[in-house]
Amino acid sequence: MQTKCHLSILIHEQAKKYGKRRALIYRDFGDTRWQSATWRDFSRKVRHVSNALLNIGVKVQENIGVFSQNVVQYLYTDFGAFGIRAVTVPFYATSSEQQIQYMINDAQIRVLFVGEQEQYDKALRIFSHCCSLERIIIYDRRVKIGPADKNSIYFDDFLTLGENSPRQSEVEKLYAEANDDDLCNILYTSGTTGDSKGVMLTYGQYHAALEANDKIVPVRDDDRVMNFLPITHIFERGWLFLSISEGAEIVINTDPKEIQQSMRETHPTCMSAVPRFWEKVYAEVMDRIDHATPAQQKLLRKAWAIGRKHNIEYLSRGRRPPLALKMKYALMHRTLFKIVRNELGLDHPNIFPTAGATVSAEVEEFVHSIGICMIVGYGLTESLATVSADHKNEPFTVGSVGRPIDGIDIKFGENDEILLKGPTITKGYYKRDSLNREAFDEEGYFRTGDSGYMRNGELFLKDRIKDLFKTSNGKYIAPQMLESKLLVDKYIDQIAVIADSRKFVSALIIPDYALLEEYARDNGIAFGSREELCSDGRIHTMMAERIETLQQQFASYEKIKRFTLLPQHFTMERGELTNTLKIRRKVLARNYSAEIEKMYEEEQDTAGAAPVASDRADTKS
Repeated sequence: MQTKCHLSILIHEQAKKYGKRRALIYRDFGDTRWQSATWRDFSRKVRHVSNALLNIGVKVQENIGVFSQNVVQYLYTDFGAFGIRAVTVPFYATSSEQQIQYMINDAQIRVLFVGEQEQYDKALRIFSHCCSLERIIIYDRRVKIGPADKNSIYFDDFLTLGENSPRQSEVEKLYAEANDDDLCNILYTSGTTGDSKGVMLTYGQYHAALEANDKIVPVRDDDRVMNFLPITHIFERGWLFLSISEGAEIVINTDPKEIQQSMRETHPTCMSAVPRFWEKVYAEVMDRIDHATPAQQKLLRKAWAIGRKHNIEYLSRGRRPPLALKMKYALMHRTLFKIVRNELGLDHPNIFPTAGATVSAEVEEFVHSIGICMIVGYGLTESLATVSADHKNEPFTVGSVGRPIDGIDIKFGENDEILLKGPTITKGYYKRDSLNREAFDEEGYFRTGDSGYMRNGELFLKDRIKDLFKTSNGKYIAPQMLESKLLVDKYIDQIAVIADSRKFVSALIIPDYALLEEYARDNGIAFGSREELCSDGRIHTMMAERIETLQQQFASYEKIKRFTLLPQHFTMERGELTNTLKIRRKVLARNYSAEIEKMYEEEQDTAGAAPVASDRADTKS
């Protein structure tokens, strides 16, 4: 049962309730062993942080920065700051020096917590350019502090300032003064346009969001919740705080690249994720099926069909499966599907919230078919995560983003833009008065920039309004819809659709090179580099056939007519991706202008910008 109280005292209330029960499972920097902390341990560390912050002079509603990957110290810092009514401003661990310098100066941050060497080095290099910054506190004890740096200390040493709770009476007074109107966080959104703006989130918004999600998201105190997405991300932050309020165990995964191994070692029952995680799981399973014997392939596809019929055609539509189908599914659930789930470390799966981008129908159906409850939802930083979500054990429609949570008022504006009002919606952006005037309509509804519609009580998304492309022939293209469809292919790792003011649709594609190189070797295609692989006509023919198969449902004007395979990934370092890995289309258009223009040349004399097989005849139309 959810503990309902102000975030400033949540951990301490949970410690009273659960005491010596395990609260956190984590690994220290550089250590492969999993450790744990009880709710009492958690409460004690949070109290020490609150006292230490007072000892270094942090004031009520002062902004403090956290520049780190997911680590246990991050949670101690967040809740310790909440205890003295301070505001935490989280930065993505991958943020550039330019980004953190801007955010530190904009929020006038005096105290900055950093994770490991990379974050410390960046913070140290911009220190002199940040007039407010006075102190850096380092989580990782292995970090080498610069010989001339007199402003940094390790987190362990910082905690000693709060040991024995020397200022606990002041902390208790601040608990009593805490209110819902206080700022809790400022979350800077990197944005696909490159603009960075601080979304103001109050304790009242969190209170409303936790209550509303408690009614529809069945996370329990016997759940083990994997913390995978960055805590900086509002989806993970909201989900994490909800799980803590329910008394669930939290597993902190520090390195995103190790997530599948972490899952196999800790066996979570719940985890929030973006669609890309499940797209990769789907691609791996499809690859295994492709490499199986004909008999095994037949069995696996039959099992998948049974799972889909049972969970999608019947249960998702609120229908009771026939007894024969129910028995067949029960057998598959205990055998083949169990093997797949166990390989993921999901021995006893409960729920897996998924949001942040479009979920393709193939992936959503697959995940449900093998007995994993994917909860598809929609939200923004400005709405404190959830606007809508599927409900477990209730009918849902594949392709929707669920039903609106309590308290959210939705209406649709020009171009079917989704407009929001309610207690979870931000009051605006930090120190951005002119932007705030534009962000809300005359009735006070927040403009999301997303287009959508309601059908039978469920919300459906169409696309980002600003992302809609208009071809030179006057046709509108929704790039995210195409991209999500093609990302289910095991050979496609990243994709960016090109169409704006162009006479047809094209795409920049980064293949999954491990699989593509394996394909080349299996088919006798020699290559000395990725560039050679990208330019091979046989590779293009194979890719074109797969792309055409995936886009059969689209109208001719929506289909990708030509594509270019690129030898390197889109990166944050070149400004091509946001910190949440969304593509910045304007930057890609600039960085790959030559490759894009080549796709629109009248005659193609190389395989570098290849047409898709069945559309060769109309690429000039």
